[in-house]
Amino acid sequence: MSWVPSSYLAEGIPFALVIWVAGTMFKDLGHSDGEITLATASIGIAWSLKPFWAAFLDMFKTKKFFVLLMEVVMALLCCAIAVALPLPNYFQITIAVLWVMAFASATQDICVDGVYITSLDEKGQAKYIGVQGVFWSVGRLFGTALIVYIAGTLKEDFHLSTTAAWSWAMGVSAATLALLAVYHWFMLPTGSIGDRPESIKAAFGTFWEAVIDFFKKDSIWGMLLFVFLYRSSEGLLLIEGPLFLQASPESGGVGLSLKDKGMIDGTIATVVSLAAGLLGGAFLAKFGLNRRTMIFMALCLNIPHVCFVVLSQLAGPGHQLSFTTIATLVTIEKFGYSFGFVANMLYMMQQISPGRFHMTHYAFANSIMNLTLVPTQMISGPLADHFGYKTYFIIVMFAAIPSILGAMIAPFPRKVEGDQPQGVARH
Repeated sequence: MSWVPSSYLAEGIPFALVIWVAGTMFKDLGHSDGEITLATASIGIAWSLKPFWAAFLDMFKTKKFFVLLMEVVMALLCCAIAVALPLPNYFQITIAVLWVMAFASATQDICVDGVYITSLDEKGQAKYIGVQGVFWSVGRLFGTALIVYIAGTLKEDFHLSTTAAWSWAMGVSAATLALLAVYHWFMLPTGSIGDRPESIKAAFGTFWEAVIDFFKKDSIWGMLLFVFLYRSSEGLLLIEGPLFLQASPESGGVGLSLKDKGMIDGTIATVVSLAAGLLGGAFLAKFGLNRRTMIFMALCLNIPHVCFVVLSQLAGPGHQLSFTTIATLVTIEKFGYSFGFVANMLYMMQQISPGRFHMTHYAFANSIMNLTLVPTQMISGPLADHFGYKTYFIIVMFAAIPSILGAMIAPFPRKVEGDQPQGVARH
């Protein structure tokens, strides 16, 4: 408990800053949805590419060394964003910094997970698996709620300029990551190294062997098709949904203030997502993962998109929706999505990854899954700008159909008996 919570808190913070907070900041600074999504969506590729350099980290230094180094680097990068915001070309500079931060965060993820796996025995790993998910979500909460709320408070209550408010908010992020690095200097275990690759050639050889073994699995192409389809519509909401909540009623948006957005899209959504993920795991533990439960989970994942259709039809010029209405609909959407999302993670654990390279193959499947989100995230802003929010969210609702079809055709080559999901997997 002296290092697991803080380690996964440190994982969640930079992910939230890059994936969600950056979009909120750019929207508040006056950028269009298309400009934001095209620039920020592809940054998520960094987390999908983790398997390509994970093996090489074990060749140098220790896992703890890289965790500390990445936390210091990310603190400095947050400072760089704060300094760059007043500059005329701050947008281009900030995007470049976010790219570097994404790769630093992905590297930190690899090594924190490595410390966890090699410092705890199987009983300890099972004991703290739930703590992982909870504190990763707390890290997300720190970014999407607290940092956004700080920027909103400085802007609305202390009358700072938008640029100054976000500079101070990014400064708070930098200070937090720096303090975590200092804490981990004293508290984080080193993490043992199992089979250290003797050379780059040996590391490449093991990696290539794992790739070949992955594509020899029974029904692998059908399973990968499911992974590709199941979250096919999610990318259209991941960045664009929060931007719609922030957009002014004159442009067809909901018009939430930064403080209200931090409360709804940060605090309420995170808490509800966590509870729904736990309930989804309990549901699958009781009924098992099969085609029938998979279809039900796909409906739960996608049907709540209707909530954004309702919000977009109600919102608009002269229509200021109540906080309760917005919070209720967003809560329903987040609950359904998080409940259904668990099936995707469990499918990859039980059907795709088992075998000689279990952990590596899970990383492969997870990376492929995240890569499918990039193109839909990139086009979400331009589509919303072109069609307007009312039409755009109807398109999103129909884009959920391939996800449900994917659940209907998902192959189950492995018969699983008695497997119990032990916690909530992180995105």
